[in-house]
Amino acid sequence: MEEVAEEKLLLFLAVLFAVAVAVALLLKWGQRRRKYSGLPPGLSGYPLIGETIAYLKPHPATSMGEFMENRISRFGKVFRSNVFGGPAIVSADPGLNRFILQNEGRLFECCYPRNIEEILGKWSMLVLLGDMHKNMRSIALNFMSSAQLRARLLPDIEQHALFILQSWRDGSSFLALDEAKRFTFNLIGKHILSMAPGEPETESLKREYVTFMKGVVSAPLNFPGTAYWRAKKSRASILRFIKGKMEERLSKITEEKDDLLSWVLKHSDLSLEQILDLILSMLFAGHETTSVAIALAIYFLEACPDVVEELKSEHRRLVQDKAGRGEDSRLNWEDYKQMHFTRCVIHETLRLGNVVRFVHRKALCDVKYKGYDIPAGWKVLPVFDAVHLDPSLYADPQKFNPWRWQESGNLAGGMNFMPFGGGSRMCAGYELAKVEMAVFLHHLVLNYSWEIAEKDQPLVFPFVDFPKGLPIRVYKIS
Repeated sequence: MEEVAEEKLLLFLAVLFAVAVAVALLLKWGQRRRKYSGLPPGLSGYPLIGETIAYLKPHPATSMGEFMENRISRFGKVFRSNVFGGPAIVSADPGLNRFILQNEGRLFECCYPRNIEEILGKWSMLVLLGDMHKNMRSIALNFMSSAQLRARLLPDIEQHALFILQSWRDGSSFLALDEAKRFTFNLIGKHILSMAPGEPETESLKREYVTFMKGVVSAPLNFPGTAYWRAKKSRASILRFIKGKMEERLSKITEEKDDLLSWVLKHSDLSLEQILDLILSMLFAGHETTSVAIALAIYFLEACPDVVEELKSEHRRLVQDKAGRGEDSRLNWEDYKQMHFTRCVIHETLRLGNVVRFVHRKALCDVKYKGYDIPAGWKVLPVFDAVHLDPSLYADPQKFNPWRWQESGNLAGGMNFMPFGGGSRMCAGYELAKVEMAVFLHHLVLNYSWEIAEKDQPLVFPFVDFPKGLPIRVYKIS
């Protein structure tokens, strides 16, 4: 009888404890509700995972996806959710997006999922904060400054574009995305590590990098056989390669090199680990997004012959004017500045294709914005594609229409156009990316016509990619 009584007492105490915890949670929830009475409407989704799976569900890159369309129609352009492991404010409002990006380090800070830091490195510019981020970014800005673009990078961009395009045979078929990646990887490899295109070590590093990138965009499942596990092995191989190059430079085995690695070794006080992560993040930033943007331009242009003709006219005029002045046929900075319609095509490609769709931020303190509460510690996601595809901002937003940028009278794209982010963390290589696209398009439209060889389209999962690599067939223009 005593044992039964003891069991009943324990059960009573357990129930009492559970009730007390529930009451405490309810009180805390009630206090939180009163404190944050201006929380945007929204849903929390499933326990633990929230709405992350729904948010990351694959969809065509030229749409904002079912999740965003559904939530915006139900709750408006600012709503709350639970994604990437915690409560979040999701913004499709251009004003709030600008407010978030312009208040970096004051009201908000960069806050990427831990698996991104693990694979890119804790010293990657993508995840660094404060003064260390400023230091790393200043190195990148020095590497990609306007002076560098004019004097060194632009001639090399043209050389590497021609290296790829002149290898295309009349009537041949291949994957446009692979060719775009060859172009951007060769270029960034040359200027970071003085690597020559087509050389065995360049091709070997590129293969490791492809494996690495597949892991960056995969689920963080770190056990043998997974893409994430293979990516971590490739990361280690890439870092060993970079470390070997550093040791050569420091021991003076090779001749003096005029590249980013040599500059960092001479002019910075970064540690070995910091230099390795910096070089890896520069390979990542300088290669992946630009190559996808070039593939997107090829994809969009194939379906728009009138745009291609306008592009051809602009570039033919440019070539004829140079010849009339007796100038060398190679492109220079003034030629690039004359590519007005080309920049419209680039802006429209970035608007409709949305290579960078959103960024991760976190509120550093309680923030109020136009009646909304953004609690301290909550994730904040400025979603750029939802703004770029907003019919209230862009007429017929799913249509590829470069002329819309002429109509706006603003080639910079206006305040609603943020393909490279904004604020103090705006992409350091945004001008380099546009120059690469412009030079590649210049030689492409003057020398080739093309068609889609096998049906493909850009999809988001979660980064923009072509499932089949965008197969095309090219024809040489006489």
